[in-house]
Formats: sequence, C-alpha cells, structure tokens
Amino acid sequence: MQSTYIARQAILDRKSRTIGYELLFRDSQDNKFPEIDPDIASAKLIIQNHIHGDIAALTLGKTAFINFTEYYLINKFPLLFDKKAIVIELVGHEFPTERLIKIIKYYHEKGYRIALTEYDLAQHWDVLLPYLYLIKIDVKKINVKRLRALIGKARSHGVLLAAEKVETRYQLQSLAEVGFNYFQGFFYHEPEIVTGQTLSPIKAQMLKLISETANTPLNFDAIAEILAHDVNLSIGLLKMVNNVSTGTKVAITSIKQAAAYLGEKKLKQFVAILALSKLSTECTDEIAKQSLITARLMSELAQKSDFKQVKDFAFITGLLSAMEVILAMPMADILRTMPLAKPIEEALMYRSGLLGKLLSMTSHYIIGDNGTLMEKFSDYSLTAELIQEEFVSASRWCSELTQA
Repeated sequence: MQSTYIARQAILDRKSRTIGYELLFRDSQDNKFPEIDPDIASAKLIIQNHIHGDIAALTLGKTAFINFTEYYLINKFPLLFDKKAIVIELVGHEFPTERLIKIIKYYHEKGYRIALTEYDLAQHWDVLLPYLYLIKIDVKKINVKRLRALIGKARSHGVLLAAEKVETRYQLQSLAEVGFNYFQGFFYHEPEIVTGQTLSPIKAQMLKLISETANTPLNFDAIAEILAHDVNLSIGLLKMVNNVSTGTKVAITSIKQAAAYLGEKKLKQFVAILALSKLSTECTDEIAKQSLITARLMSELAQKSDFKQVKDFAFITGLLSAMEVILAMPMADILRTMPLAKPIEEALMYRSGLLGKLLSMTSHYIIGDNGTLMEKFSDYSLTAELIQEEFVSASRWCSELTQA
C-alpha cells in the first residue's frame, strides 16, 4: 500500500494573522511534490481530507487553499466543498483556454473564490481578472519591480495579491509597501532577536510555569503558587479544564481537584498551554499554534514508536520548540531561566539526540518545509497512516483549545 502525506503552509496577512492554509500533497517522506499526475494528487487530497472530514481540522477552521487542475474543475470536484471553506487554486495552466475561462466564470458565479498561481506576468491572464479573488506570485522568480502594471490592474478589479516564498519579516514589510495583501513562506519561523532584551516579570513567571510541567511527579504546590499571582491564569485553567478536557461542566474549584479529575498528564499539558497563551502575541499566534500541534503530535507518536524512551519529554519539547521566535530571544538565554532535563535542552538547542530527531521530523512534517531533509519515519516503527491520523487529531485538538 502506497504511503501518502498531507503537509500544509500558513497564509498570513500584513499583521501576521493566519487567514488560511494551503494543503500540500506529498507521497513520501521527502516532503516535496511527487512526480505524478497533478490530477491524481488533487484527487487523493480530496479523498483523504474531505470524504474523511479532516480539512476543517487540518486548517483549524480557516480557509483551505486547494490546487485544482483544469480536468478537476471541469469535472466539478470543487463542488464537493462548501464555497466558504475553500479557495480554488488554479495550477498546471500555461495560458487561459476558452474552456478554462468558461469554467472559471461558472465557479465565480456560484460564489467560489479563485486564486491564480504560477503567474508569469503574461498579459493573456488579464482576461481572468474579473473572476479572480487572488493572484499568488513567487517572489523568488519574479522581481516585484516588474509588477507595477499588475498591481494597478488587480486593484481596479478588487483582486488581492499574495507573495509566495517569503523568507524574512523585513521582506514581508517591503512587499506590503509594494501592495501585497497576503504572505506565504517560512518568514514567521525566523526569530527576530532583540539584543539585550530581558524578560518581563510575567513572562519569566510563565517560563517558570512551563518548566514546572516538565517535572515528574508534578509539584502541585509550586504550580498553585505561580497561578495564585494571576487571577486570570487560575480562571483560565479552570475554564480550559471544564470546556476542553471533559466536554462537560464540572464545578472545579482548585488545582488539586483538577488534578484528581484529569490526572497528572493532562493537567501538566493544560498548565503548559495556558502559560504559552500568555507568552504569545497576535504576531506570533500562528507559530504558537504550530507549537501546540508539534507538542501533541510528538507526544502521541512517541508513545507508539521507537521514541518511547523520550515520551515523557516529548510534549514539553514541542511546546518550547518555537520559544525563540515567540520571545525574540536566543534559545540559550531562554533555557538559562528554565531548569530542564538535558535531553530537552539538547533537542531545543541542537536538534540532537533521539528527542531532537523526533522534534525535527515532526515540525518539518507539519509545515511541508521542502528545504529540509526528513528522516524516514519508518525507521522508528511509524507508518504514514498513523502519522497522518495523529496529525489530524493534533490539529483538531489545537482548534478546540484555541476556541475554548
């Protein structure tokens, strides 16, 4: 049976708020688009993530950007989806044929949003402008100085512009000034280190709270003491315990009662998540969500594979994996404030050891980072089916948490 994967990449606005995710078809651990017919790739993506009802989970309730070739447009595959839930991305088109123009009009009239990808500056695409929602431009291939005419025409038709393969926040700012509305790439993974920055008291407390969750057994008195300094933290934990963990309303009035009701493992995770929510900002919201998914996925995979010996460290490692970006501080400086086990520190600093391998593989799997080689999951007794199942489960879990 052939293995299949689905990766995803976030699409963000000028304020680094996530507006949707492009879902990317993969057929191997290489995490790059396979050498197969794109029609087949689209079909597999649809079958795996629509018929099985996983698209909303993978996109955390945001818009799904899905590639469709002319063949699948003609055969009405986009009609499988709610028009409010997806954007139709046109791929594999060298020029707009009469048949393509006709089918684009059809979907436009039905209220579907359409994005033109692989844009190459050719004027023959102008005929589609009245029907487009978005044009995606690979800024590595096209110099933005050549886009002045397009920007004017796009604005006149109310068409938005999205920049693909954006690598830095400085590049994002420059592109926003030119007229781009949305951005896709790995720029939000790059830390903006502020020299000489020190942690505020509340952030220092949150890191201390997270580090406490790495202890076994859990020190309830230490956690309760930290929570006691902030009423909102205490209320937040009790709300999270009630709304997310149990699915029912229970009158929980103390940390110890919550521990008894949930069990130590779940309580540790929710305390850590609560602390993370206090550390992240609007600009780091996407990376914080990815940290949550990474933590959950690492934890679940570690319990069902050759990574079992690091399962107790997996969740906290995933949760802290993007702290350098969230806090805009070097990881070494952050770790000095947190008494963590050596395997966790080495995984976070150098991606070394068994824990580091799990972190690297998991994080690259989630975002479809084509520039980084992935270890073969099968070497650690993990199947593609299990990974995909746990990824969807982790995404659904994150969505429930962030909506609670």
